[in-house]
Amino acid sequence: AAPAVLRGEAAPAPDVAIASAREAARTAPTLEALRELMQNFEGCALKHTATRLVFADGNPQARIMFVGEAPGRDEDIEGLPFVGRSGKLLDLMIGAIGLNRSTAYITNVIPWRPPGNRTPTPQETQICLPFIQRHIELVNPDVLVTLGNPSTQTLLSTREGIMRTRGRWFEYETGQRTIRALPTFHPAYLLRSPSYKRLAWQDLRAIAKVLAAK
Repeated sequence: AAPAVLRGEAAPAPDVAIASAREAARTAPTLEALRELMQNFEGCALKHTATRLVFADGNPQARIMFVGEAPGRDEDIEGLPFVGRSGKLLDLMIGAIGLNRSTAYITNVIPWRPPGNRTPTPQETQICLPFIQRHIELVNPDVLVTLGNPSTQTLLSTREGIMRTRGRWFEYETGQRTIRALPTFHPAYLLRSPSYKRLAWQDLRAIAKVLAAK
């Protein structure tokens, strides 16, 4: 049998972890409280392989919230989302519509870096989902931007790929209100496929239009 220490570090059964994440997230009255709950949450094994929790960056009062998939190596080191190459591109993208990190809010569905930047498992995503849902509820933006396929499919409950969802407005329900949501390409994807930047630019302009109209 494995030593007790190792057994003690094993994450609880997925359904138990999902239930305790739901319970914890629901009780968070503020973003600070949510961050602390996530910091202390033991239900996701990713926490034990990551360096630190990557909570968010930007202005929690912002009218626009960007949500990616998971932190990478640079994010894991700095403890902030989107700080590597794709983060620099995201800064340029939001800068193109007159925003920056003091007027936008940025986070990920998964707050801990998966080992070797592997794709988070569906189970890991389900465990972290109540936290990002509460996160969106507390920030309460006017516009939610999902960056890339995993974030879009997880938050907007669609099975369609990003080529079909990008540029289309969705409704995201917090339970308190309906938030307009627009999927677009993840900056990391645009770095690999720069020809899609033109479409991303169209998406950004659509976002700017909606923000200006409110």
